[in-house]
Amino acid sequence: MSYAKSDPKRSTTALFHALLLACLGSNVSAQELSGDAMRSLDGQVQEIKSDVLSIASELSALEERLLFPSGTQLSIFVTIPDDETFRLDAVQIDINGETATHHIYSFDELEALRKGGVQRIYTGNIATGDHEIGVTMIGQLDSGKDFNTSNQFAFSKGIKPQALGLKLAGPGLIELGNW
Repeated sequence: MSYAKSDPKRSTTALFHALLLACLGSNVSAQELSGDAMRSLDGQVQEIKSDVLSIASELSALEERLLFPSGTQLSIFVTIPDDETFRLDAVQIDINGETATHHIYSFDELEALRKGGVQRIYTGNIATGDHEIGVTMIGQLDSGKDFNTSNQFAFSKGIKPQALGLKLAGPGLIELGNW
């Protein structure tokens, strides 16, 4: 006991030697020992990877709660009716006269919307009360003619999170509703 207290370096060396003798005395070859050690190390690495992924997921959820508190959160979703054939090129959304977001659609995104998909185009914070949302839709008709349509909508934000749905049905046919 007093030996370990007086010199920790010597006690560590002695412990190492004891472990080495135990391994050598148990008829285990060096290859088996290194294989077991590698499997153990691989298991530890996999466990660490799993922990890191779990922490990243928790951090992402925490970040969303901090950036978008539920009391001030507004989300806007975009849909297109199934029977629409126009090509949607872009959408811009203004809230209270300031650009909140804009999006240029790829072919795949447009196809997904045509097949009933829903896009969350905006998530942000706004104060409770009355607000105005402006929606500009740019696209092309089947005839090849380009169009650019804008509509203004008034809505009231309560103290709970709010979700609005934009139904883009063609030139001049933009509908806004609660979801």
